Amino acid sequence: WCGSGVGALGFPKLKNDTFLRAARGEETEHTPVWCMRQAGRYLPEFRETRAGQDFFATCRSPKLCCELTLQPLRRFPLDAAIIFSDILVVPQALGMEVVMVPGKGPTFTEPLKEVEDLLKLRQKVDVTAELGYVFQAITLTRHSLEGRVPLIGFSGAPWTLMSYMIEGGGSTTMAKAKSWLYRHPEASHRLLQLLADVITDYLVGQVAAGAQIIFAKDAHYALRDLAHAGYEVSGRALTCLGNLDPCALYAPKEKIGELVKKMLEGFGTQRYIANLGHGLYPDMSPEHVGAFVEAVHAHSRHINKHS
Repeated sequence: WCGSGVGALGFPKLKNDTFLRAARGEETEHTPVWCMRQAGRYLPEFRETRAGQDFFATCRSPKLCCELTLQPLRRFPLDAAIIFSDILVVPQALGMEVVMVPGKGPTFTEPLKEVEDLLKLRQKVDVTAELGYVFQAITLTRHSLEGRVPLIGFSGAPWTLMSYMIEGGGSTTMAKAKSWLYRHPEASHRLLQLLADVITDYLVGQVAAGAQIIFAKDAHYALRDLAHAGYEVSGRALTCLGNLDPCALYAPKEKIGELVKKMLEGFGTQRYIANLGHGLYPDMSPEHVGAFVEAVHAHSRHINKHS
């Protein structure tokens, strides 16, 4: 879903709507660009802000989330901001405990093992009560952006979250979660539907709070419900989002420019939002991230001018 999102909260007028126009399939002067994890550990100011802070405590602080969201915008001419949060706040809202273990990542203290464990989950979730801190962060950030660029909100999709909840953390095979689909098909459907219901309310709440574009990672269920709720679902539109190998940012800056030019010549510059094939890695150089962003703008403008 994408929209201007001025609404009743008195947000500043949007000055750069290139991202939203591209998402709607409209013509743009340049190809818009943003990066997954653009607010991340590759930025020294991010590491300084997060120093000594528990990860999920940070996610629950609207002030800190706003600051972390804005940091990359101060460095780079990105065409969108994405709210600092985490997909696993939804399982937390359902009553599960998730902790961030150094060197391992997010870990569920009691993952779902048997069908009976579903009874431990909240069957009705008041998203404002449980996830209101995300909505507050979005509203604060929209005002703090002062209309510079649109703000992206997001959620994990049902299957992604179900996998985490059963595996107990990240998994390359998702074997435990997939086994549920075969061993417990009815329970799997109930869990996916519960997640879809919460995610739909959560994303609608993000829009109400000020998010101008929303997406669900690996979405298969929630987008249908959002469409029925009367929202435009950009996931079914013709706009392409993608995709330079993030490891290309380890190349010299001149080479990054060449790779971006080749990418734009392949994808085209219209109905296209430039990004990386994965989030930014912690050891990447901010200068090389900046080179990527600036190359997308420069080369797309040149192609548009001479096409």
